[in-house]
Amino acid sequence: MGMIQVKEPHGKRSSIMSFALRWKHENLRLIVLSAIISIAMTFMFLVLLYGTADKSVSVVVNGQETVVKTKQWVLQRLLDEQAITIGPYDEVSKPLNGSIKDGDRIEINFAVPIVVIADGNTSTVYTTEKTVKAAIDELNIAVRDQDRVSPSLGTPLTSAMTVTVTRVDTKVSETERVTPFSVVKKQDPKLEEGKEKLVQTGKQGLVVEQVEKKYENGVLVSQKIVNKVVQTAAVNQVVAVGTKKPEVQTLSANNASYTKSGVTFKAKKVLNNVTLTAYTADVESTGKDESHPQFGITASGTKVQEGRTIAVDPDVIPIGWWVYIEGIGFRRAEDTGSAVKGNKIDVYFDSAKIANKFGRKKGYTVYVLGPNKPSAS
Repeated sequence: MGMIQVKEPHGKRSSIMSFALRWKHENLRLIVLSAIISIAMTFMFLVLLYGTADKSVSVVVNGQETVVKTKQWVLQRLLDEQAITIGPYDEVSKPLNGSIKDGDRIEINFAVPIVVIADGNTSTVYTTEKTVKAAIDELNIAVRDQDRVSPSLGTPLTSAMTVTVTRVDTKVSETERVTPFSVVKKQDPKLEEGKEKLVQTGKQGLVVEQVEKKYENGVLVSQKIVNKVVQTAAVNQVVAVGTKKPEVQTLSANNASYTKSGVTFKAKKVLNNVTLTAYTADVESTGKDESHPQFGITASGTKVQEGRTIAVDPDVIPIGWWVYIEGIGFRRAEDTGSAVKGNKIDVYFDSAKIANKFGRKKGYTVYVLGPNKPSAS
């Protein structure tokens, strides 16, 4: 008998396929989660494998380079490992939370505090720049050619350094200055001695000066004349000074005898029109006080004495000679004086009050007698 093939019912095959699809759908989340966990474990394995490997990293701190070996893979951990602390103003070439790998070069510049004085302000700033100029530029402080920076722009920065910017300004102004005239005295032999005559009137001059003033931070520190122009030259005042000796009127004695104050004498010569003045031994007349060793000593070396001493011009009356002054009496020529010239005689008095009251007397006749005083016969 032949075999009869039994056909599987259609309903049974459909149920098997539905079960498979249902199982696959229900376990899809499990399949995806298993894949994620597998990938994560693989990544962690690689990270663990990479992180535990030694790496050579070049660390440059303020220009000083050091190569270190590390297993760290984050920059902050490497810095902690090397006891390097980063401040808020310091510069690092990579982010602190960034990863590092073999052969990396990390540059670190530590900021230093400096005090900056400029334009009336004083402030403390932190900078990683290396020179004064770089720090000034970083702070946007404009420095002109005439300004002064201390220390100089090329000076390396150090911690706590004070940098001062001094503003220097120069201004030029014009001023007018009056120049006084000079008084020039010229001897005039035609003019009587002791007299002066105005020959030319003096005139002031005018000078225009350009003055350069230097200011530092608005304060004047120096000034100098950079140019000077004479607008009007000063004119000297000229004064003639007489040098002509006054003529002394002398009457020849002709061996005549004269009797004055009960004394008869013969005169060597007679002077007419003589001017008399008076003086004392005090400071006003001689420039010497009583403490001076030459106080009261005459040009002839004698001690002044009222009623005897007179000052004369030795060219007219010889020192040591006696004279008779009409209305005054006998006097002896013992002294001289810068103002006693020609037919002038200075009569000595002890009292300044009396000397001042004596004043100046003109028109006197004086008999020049000789070295000996005549006596009553």
